Amino acid sequence: MPAPVEILSPNDKPALLGVSTPEFIASCDSTLRELGYKVHTAANHDEFQSRYRQVPYHVIILEELFDCATPEENQSLQTLQWMPMPQRRHATVLLVGDQFQTMHALQAFNQSVHAVINPQELVGMLAQIVPKLVADNNLFLDMYRESQIRIAQGKA
Repeated sequence: MPAPVEILSPNDKPALLGVSTPEFIASCDSTLRELGYKVHTAANHDEFQSRYRQVPYHVIILEELFDCATPEENQSLQTLQWMPMPQRRHATVLLVGDQFQTMHALQAFNQSVHAVINPQELVGMLAQIVPKLVADNNLFLDMYRESQIRIAQGKA
């Protein structure tokens, strides 16, 4: 069954959760709401992918074992990893998994996400990590967008 359609205003900051662990869902949901995000939670890979195609999410938190038994079976992560950059550029993606060291840049790069978080540190650090990552991503995208505009205007 497809996810219900929700009307979002231009001022809304949508966030998508692809998390299977109930305590992580509650923690991520409450933290993101406190940060001013409108949170959507996907129950499985089909719903995650459907929601992602419908809304330009600002933040995505994806659990490494979301709706699967091994990381290799995580269809949602694979979809994001293989998605063309213009389709995923708008989102800041955080991947939660036991094998990760929180905020390890090379591990994040290896997974094609913005940051990785160890679940043991998720609850205590999420409120600090999300604003920093979103700000860093927006800073990068602002420079990218400005460059695109300058090129379109014929300015080097």
